[in-house]
Amino acid sequence: MMRALEVKRATGKSIREFQRRESTTRDFNIIKIGLELPKETLHQQINQRVDDMMQMGLVEEVKLLYDMRTLNALQTVGYSEIFQYLDNEISLDEATELIKVNTRHYAKRQITWFKRSGIEHYFNPRNSTMIFSDVEKILQRIFI
Repeated sequence: MMRALEVKRATGKSIREFQRRESTTRDFNIIKIGLELPKETLHQQINQRVDDMMQMGLVEEVKLLYDMRTLNALQTVGYSEIFQYLDNEISLDEATELIKVNTRHYAKRQITWFKRSGIEHYFNPRNSTMIFSDVEKILQRIFI
C-alpha cells in the first residue's frame, strides 16, 4: 500500500496504470548479463563493508535519525539493528553481526530475483579478461 501511494504521489498515476500497460515491441534484442561473485567472496565483502560502515560512524548517523526511526525509509538493514542497539535490546557486537547476516540474506534475495529475471549469462567481475572474451562470444552468436 505504501508503495502504491509513493507511486501516485511521484507520478500522478496509480500503480495499476503501470501494471496494465501493454508491453512494447522493440526492434532490437535485449541481452541480459549479470555479474556474480563466488559466495565466499561476496560474504567476505559484505562483512568488510559492514565493518567499514561501523568504523565510519554508522552508530552516530543512526543516533541523529533516532527520532525518525518509525519512517518507512529507516526500516532497512543497518538502521533497524542499530535502533535495537540504541534501545538497549541488543549489544553493539550483536547489532553488527545482525547487520552482516541480514545483508547476506538481502543479497541472496537480490540474486534470486535477478536469476528469475531471465539473465542467461553470468560473469565474475574480478576476471575482466574472461568477461570481455565471453561477451564477444555471446554477441557473435546473436549477430551471426
